[in-house]
Amino acid sequence: MATTTNYSWTTPDDTALVKDGASAIRTLGTSIDTTVKALNPGTTSGDLDYYTAATTKARIAKGTAGQVFTMNSGATAPEWQTLNAGSMTLISTTTLTGASVTLSSIPQTYNKLFLVIRNFLPATDSDFLQMRFNADATANRHKTQLYYSVFYYNTASAFGATSSQISAANDNAVSTSIITVEIPDYTNTATWKMGETTALNVDPTTTTSEQFYKGIAIYNQTTAISSLLFLPSSGNFTSGTILLYGVK
Repeated sequence: MATTTNYSWTTPDDTALVKDGASAIRTLGTSIDTTVKALNPGTTSGDLDYYTAATTKARIAKGTAGQVFTMNSGATAPEWQTLNAGSMTLISTTTLTGASVTLSSIPQTYNKLFLVIRNFLPATDSDFLQMRFNADATANRHKTQLYYSVFYYNTASAFGATSSQISAANDNAVSTSIITVEIPDYTNTATWKMGETTALNVDPTTTTSEQFYKGIAIYNQTTAISSLLFLPSSGNFTSGTILLYGVK
């Protein structure tokens, strides 16, 4: 029996008898009806069709406002996704306690890191907060560049510390401070790393007054950042919370 090229529908042979024509037409019609139904599985307004094989079509329901039609992560089928460019994802929430705290196993899937440090409270009065990229305590790999420093634009400023300062001095009894750190392009392995820091601290002498801090934490290594260590300038933490965000 003859068949069509694309869908292999059964058709009469050239030598078929005329008396079998009605049956052949019904067979062909049934094949066409079945194929067309498979290629058009639904009629809901706004739905989209896609092919899972050369002759098999599937249908996906329409998405919601602001979504885009894209391939899934396994590149096996299309799906609707909500755009998240520029969005922030909370990676971890960590309590400041003991002599130091390390945020480890930081995901390498974001464009930059953003940290919010709430209510930093040192056990020792007038202590400030410090940070180490990759928990690296090797000498002369860290430095702090202050915005108001005369060396702000000095390209010859040397590295000479095991950590970078990221806050002003804080009182040891009142914890209403807030500190932010923004670390761009933290996954690259070709450049030094930096974190822009802004801090509003409680003045150690007059707790109704503030101390403001603005600077850059700098690390002269090209390794991607996978951990961050925080420690007070002396002694221990009494309290505080670090919120680590990944930014797309």
